Amino acid sequence: MQKSLDVKLAKILADTQCKEFILADAKDADMAFGLSAPGLSPEQHAGEATFKTLDQYRSQIREVIAQGLVDIVLMSASTNEVLTLRERLFENSTITPAIRANDATDIWLAGAEGVYPTLPSRPFRTATIDHAMCGKAECRPEERKLGADLGLYSITFNNDLDRDWESLNAYNAFRYEAEKKGFRHFLEVFSPNAPGANAPQDVPKFVNDHIVRTLAGVVGKGRPIFLKIPYYGPAAMESLARYDSSLVVGILGGSAGTALDAFHMLWEAKKYGARVALYGRKINQAEHQTTFIRYLRAVADDEILPREAVKAYHADLQRLGIRPKRSLEDDLQSTIQSDSYSGQSTSQTPAETSAAPSEKVQRNLQRWNRILGEFPYHK
Repeated sequence: MQKSLDVKLAKILADTQCKEFILADAKDADMAFGLSAPGLSPEQHAGEATFKTLDQYRSQIREVIAQGLVDIVLMSASTNEVLTLRERLFENSTITPAIRANDATDIWLAGAEGVYPTLPSRPFRTATIDHAMCGKAECRPEERKLGADLGLYSITFNNDLDRDWESLNAYNAFRYEAEKKGFRHFLEVFSPNAPGANAPQDVPKFVNDHIVRTLAGVVGKGRPIFLKIPYYGPAAMESLARYDSSLVVGILGGSAGTALDAFHMLWEAKKYGARVALYGRKINQAEHQTTFIRYLRAVADDEILPREAVKAYHADLQRLGIRPKRSLEDDLQSTIQSDSYSGQSTSQTPAETSAAPSEKVQRNLQRWNRILGEFPYHK
């Protein structure tokens, strides 16, 4: 089945002003956290930290795949083996499976006393390309389409010559292997996680400059199909998005925040040039993930504005008999947003300066409810 990712990427590269938008559910938290990776369990009580199991986490991924509204599901290699290689869930889906292809030390977040995120990032890869593609150490050519042929590779620049040189060498080696094996990737670039005395004064410019410098020496076959970066605001996004029309820019979600945080970040980032959003905790910590995704998709497709999406989401939670974590009033507030996996923060201020016609919004909401209202996971 034709994948929506491929269709949308082709349209975006042909016309940078098109309205296509790629949405990904990042369910790769088990590559970073420990037992808490699947998120809090609904059975938790005050003072308890009870988490969902890995089986429950994977069941939620199955629901997202069945819903069919995201373009990518990002997983660990072990989850990819279960859902892609064994269960074949993506064979008749428009969704593209992807794996986290590396786990550099700045995302080693397991254990309350772990110090790794406080030290300059160093490269490391647990997953292998062949295991992602066919589930074994060496794939025959005809086996490479059995699993995932797309991966996320992350890198963190710290303005530290030795550490950054080491990270770039590892990225070079990964790209070379990926190209030989027909494995595509998208590139995640975090804010500096431990720059010490070398902390750049202008982090957004530092990150943007290092991205374009890094990719200037990379030819088409080895280039990432898109970027995943923190959303630093309109100016930084616009400057990067307009620099190179062949470079598709996407944002990472960061911390969960409020519903307005999630919807508004996507809406504003798209307005200033982003064409991809990869949300992990924002989706995973939602009260009802597939309903939340439905409104992310509607915002991404310019069918509803962020504040209206929050209100509609709360109305659906009420219809489903699900108690929201926050009141509607609180969920309509903006909070501090994370711009790195471990929690470095910047502040966002929502300001919806342009609006779709009210009649169009209502018409699209009615269409979405008609199409998806009978979807079993929404009952």
